[in-house]
Amino acid sequence: MRLITHNMLACNIKGVKSGFPLKIEAETVEVKEAELNPEFLQRMYPKLEWKAFVDAAVSLNVTGLPDEVTPALLEDEEFLKKFHHALLEIHVEEGALICPETGRRFPVQKGIPNMLLNEDEC
Repeated sequence: MRLITHNMLACNIKGVKSGFPLKIEAETVEVKEAELNPEFLQRMYPKLEWKAFVDAAVSLNVTGLPDEVTPALLEDEEFLKKFHHALLEIHVEEGALICPETGRRFPVQKGIPNMLLNEDEC
């Protein structure tokens, strides 16, 4: 699971009001190189919840991302490389995503988060 995916997931248990961002508990993390595409990153930035993204990256020991992004940074090659690395090259292969409100654990196996709810959670 890449951090781009993590940023779009939330706990949807019935009655949960604060199900985002999910905490990452990683057992296995891999770095898989991907081709840098600055235009993709510039288009993706506004769709991200930036603070949640940075917090998730830090939880996986990825540092160097700023707390805020300016338009000038979106043109800066060094920033785009760091952004690209955190967003698309860091993969959580095994672990869990944890609901911040209920503590419910959603397993991540072979890089795939299982967000299915039990019948009583719907």
